[in-house]
Amino acid sequence: MGFNTDAIHAGYHPDSTFGAINPPIYASTTFAQNGLNELRGGFEYTRCGNPTIRVLEDTVAALESAAHCRAFSSGMAATDCFFRSVLTPGSHLVMGNDVYGGTFRLIDSVYQQWGVSYTVVDTSDTHAVAEAIQDNTALVWLETPTNPLLGISDVAGIAEHTQARGVILGVDNTFASPYLQKPLELGANVVLHSTTKYLGGHSDVVGGVVATNNPEIDEQLLFYQGGVGPIPSVFDCYLTIRGIKTLGVRMERHCDNAEAIARQLDQSPLVKQVLYPGLDSHPGHEVAARQMRRFGGMISARFHSEEAARAFCLGTRTICLAESLGGVESLVEHPASMTHQSANGSQLEVPRDLVRISIGIEDLEDLSVDIERALEAVAKA
Repeated sequence: MGFNTDAIHAGYHPDSTFGAINPPIYASTTFAQNGLNELRGGFEYTRCGNPTIRVLEDTVAALESAAHCRAFSSGMAATDCFFRSVLTPGSHLVMGNDVYGGTFRLIDSVYQQWGVSYTVVDTSDTHAVAEAIQDNTALVWLETPTNPLLGISDVAGIAEHTQARGVILGVDNTFASPYLQKPLELGANVVLHSTTKYLGGHSDVVGGVVATNNPEIDEQLLFYQGGVGPIPSVFDCYLTIRGIKTLGVRMERHCDNAEAIARQLDQSPLVKQVLYPGLDSHPGHEVAARQMRRFGGMISARFHSEEAARAFCLGTRTICLAESLGGVESLVEHPASMTHQSANGSQLEVPRDLVRISIGIEDLEDLSVDIERALEAVAKA
């Protein structure tokens, strides 16, 4: 089946009782059993499994070409449970110098105290990643594109090295979505999404998923899902399922708008550098063109000063100043003082002249006018 067909139909078929086109919201904590430990359809208690949650998991698994998928209450909960499934005290991980601030905080503040060491490298340099792998390395963790500098890593190239060394390769695919990129098909072992972003798509739900073809990792994820309990609400799962149905058409519009806005910013002398993989000037453009369908809806731009970057963020009207990304509405933020402030003073510190823009699906003309308005604010700063 094609992507859009799977986005609409995979994971659920109209039920035989009433023929509901959309999956029901099974708002039940527990399920009646036919006898002692004789489960109906494999469900006993929602913390250990629920039909609505299962639909979301099966849908994402189909879209990511995965045999298994587990849903969690947030992207960070999904990240934590995945890390717990592959990292143990004494193990080592390799991560990029541009990972999401919350991920870095988790690794640096929690896992390091647990006895896990890490090496930070520029993951756009495949050779540097290979050299960073040690005898006790258990995981190489990639974001591609990265958050917030929009760096591109060669998933297939890095996978050759991790497979040869028996190291798990995990990819946070949130910025790309499965519509634009499928890391498992490129050789990764695990793919993760914050479903809060493009999968949900409407800024009204928080969640995360982890998909894999590795049954041992999936078994660990299932244990943490039920044993620790970071499960999503069934209503949140329903909203995410509904959002996924339009993922393909939304991503096309996100990409159309982002490509145009990136060119607009790139032409302004007020902007020092535009970071967008769709521009020929981007150092990862060729790799992105090879492993992605299109170049995504995220743009970052560096200005000539922090003052100018702040003026740009405060100068928009249609584009809302807010954290998060991937919704139908456009958002702008200053990462160094918002989403990535936990990385300040570390190897992952974000440039203070950087602005991150999540381009939505509004009319391009309105977004373009708003960008010009913000640039005028920069000129006056």
